[in-house]
Amino acid sequence: MIVNEIFYSLQGEGSLAGVPSVFIRLAGCPLRCRWCDTAYARDPQAGKEMTPQAILAQIADYPTRRLVITGGEPVARDGLAAFAAVFSEAGYHITLETSGYRFVPDLPVHLVSISPNTGDTPANERLCVAAIRQFIQSYPYQLKFVVDSPTDLNEIAECLEQLEQVDPERVYLMPQAAGRQEYLVKSQWVSEYCLQTGFSFSPRLHVMLYDGQRGR
Repeated sequence: MIVNEIFYSLQGEGSLAGVPSVFIRLAGCPLRCRWCDTAYARDPQAGKEMTPQAILAQIADYPTRRLVITGGEPVARDGLAAFAAVFSEAGYHITLETSGYRFVPDLPVHLVSISPNTGDTPANERLCVAAIRQFIQSYPYQLKFVVDSPTDLNEIAECLEQLEQVDPERVYLMPQAAGRQEYLVKSQWVSEYCLQTGFSFSPRLHVMLYDGQRGR
C-alpha cells in the first residue's frame, strides 16, 4: 500500500474527538472535494510503498491502540480489507475515514467515518447514495459534514433525505475553517443549528489546537 504519511495526534473530529490515535494516510483520491485540506495526497503515487508489518513496527511505541486509516480516499485502494486486517489482528481499534463513494465489504473496522463530498465534483460522481447506504447498514458509522455558510445546510438536508433513516445523533456538523479564529466564529452558529436539529457538533481539534498545521 502506498502511504503518504504516518503521524500520531489526537483524533480531531467526530465521536472520538480527543482520543490519541495513529493516523495512516494512504495516497490517492479520485475526488475533488471543495474543502479538501489534503490535496498533497491526491496523487496515488504521492508516498512510499509500505507493508502493514513495516507500519506496525514504526508505530509500536506510540501509547495508543487507536488507529485511523485516512487519505486521500482509502476505499479507492485495492486490498484495503487485507491491509486493515493486519492491524485488527494486532489489537488496534480501527476508524476508516472515507467520502463513501465506493462500498467495500468485509472490512475489519470498528467505525466508518463518512464525510460525503458536497463540493465541486459533479453530483453524479461525488455522492454515491447506494454506497453510503451500504456502509450505514454494514458498519458502525458516523456522518460528518463540513459547514462553511448557512446555505450549506440545505445541501446537507438534501443528502440526508436521500440516505433515509439516518440516526440524527450520528450526524456531525463541523465548521469549515483554515485557522483558529475563523473556526471560533463559525462554531457559534453551527452549534445553534445543532441544537435545532438534534445533530451533533463536532470539534475540529487540529484547527483549534494546532491552527491547521499539517500532520497534527
